[in-house]
Amino acid sequence: MAGPAAALAVAALAAQAALPAAAPAAAAAGRQGAAPVNSPVDAGEYRTAEDAEPIEGAASSTGGEKVEAGKTYTDSLAPGDELYYSVTLDAKSHAWISAVAAPKPGTKVAYGDGIELELESKGGDRCSSSDVDFAADGAARPIADYVGRVVQPGGACQEAGVYHLIVTRVSDATSSPAEWPLELRFMAEPPLAKAGPTTPPDPQSIPTEAPPPPTGKAEPRKGGTGFNDAVAIDHGVWTDEIRPGATHFYRVPLDWGQQLFLQTEFGTTRVSDETAFASNGVRVDFYNPARGFVADENETYFGDDPAAIPAVAPPVAYENRYASYSRELGNVGFAGWYYLAVSVSEEVGEFADGPVPVELRTTVKGEPEEGPAYDGDAAAAGFGVTDDDRDTAAEGTAAGAESDGDGAGKKILAIAGIGAGVVLLAGLGLWTLLARRRAVPGAAGGPQVAGADTQTAPGAYGSGAGGPAYGERPYGDGHPPLPPQQNWRQ
Repeated sequence: MAGPAAALAVAALAAQAALPAAAPAAAAAGRQGAAPVNSPVDAGEYRTAEDAEPIEGAASSTGGEKVEAGKTYTDSLAPGDELYYSVTLDAKSHAWISAVAAPKPGTKVAYGDGIELELESKGGDRCSSSDVDFAADGAARPIADYVGRVVQPGGACQEAGVYHLIVTRVSDATSSPAEWPLELRFMAEPPLAKAGPTTPPDPQSIPTEAPPPPTGKAEPRKGGTGFNDAVAIDHGVWTDEIRPGATHFYRVPLDWGQQLFLQTEFGTTRVSDETAFASNGVRVDFYNPARGFVADENETYFGDDPAAIPAVAPPVAYENRYASYSRELGNVGFAGWYYLAVSVSEEVGEFADGPVPVELRTTVKGEPEEGPAYDGDAAAAGFGVTDDDRDTAAEGTAAGAESDGDGAGKKILAIAGIGAGVVLLAGLGLWTLLARRRAVPGAAGGPQVAGADTQTAPGAYGSGAGGPAYGERPYGDGHPPLPPQQNWRQ
């Protein structure tokens, strides 16, 4: 299965090299009515690290190829695939293994299509599991999440040894049978030099009142296609343009004790139909340094009327990871690069005549605090913020343009299109959405449900009293059951 993805990568690289010579021909084709301006082919293709290695998942638990810490891999998922990979864990490090499914822009998907992840022992004991889906019917975008093993007394899968990573594709019969490019990454977080705090903060004590958003001069920052070429931003105002069907990635360095406040504004654009709208037209997703999905939010977009998605994350704290009752708190337990994925749905292209202007106002609140003492170089493993990282954010360097570093900091190859994670601690006052809601003619008033991460409580992504049903799948052996989820909208 690695073959199609690798071939696609080479083809994309060749196409990129030929762009200057092809420009006149492309322009002529456009005049002849070949592809509309907002065609999905214009949405951009997901880029993976140059050092990503092709791998082929096995259909049985006995034949999985090895996924090693510190490396990135590429494979592909066909409808109905349940692929096995082999993972060796030590008895000291926290292990985080992510998967990105990146259907090509324009691929037909259905509500509920997505991927399921599971980490289990050779004896079949579950360490952790998660699942994520596309949410909106027909809106293909890259989706990602992770599974992990937290080292803690009485926890699951504490022994050193070989484990199984299982990635399953879930697809409706009406969806496109095309394979989805898949990217896997294994990050090993060093253990602490001495025992650290394991009690998460009281959610009621976490500040949620947003400071005034930045109002300085906006700087253009063109977002990347994915995690590997996400453009760096920090405190300030940043502008971009996103075509329908595309997702742009940005990354923000958050150190211990720092808190991110975000306001994403989608501006007006020329429209062919002033009455048209897309009920899930724009969205923002938030990911942690290990590519774990934190939360998301979407908004209706009319084209001739602006939309906004404001949100706030909890301060970064090591002990957050022990908040097994909440993904939005539990997955903000690392210092490092956090990722924002901003998407405009393909449906917007049916009435918008061009790209959608986007403005991000980011506030990083708080000075860096002294974090836990690791027994190893956490920053080199991807869990930390250095002075160079802060300089990179100030300069707006894309991850793939950096000359040093591993994983995301190396050159890139194109393989397929993507989209992806941001917002709130449901019912507990975090990730408070302040955006004005516009009444949508004929639209249902129910919630918009994102893919459930069964490691922590699913978020209530929608309005109204009837939030999404509490997740039925357990977090994993050795972890407390999840409480019923409350609706987080204020």
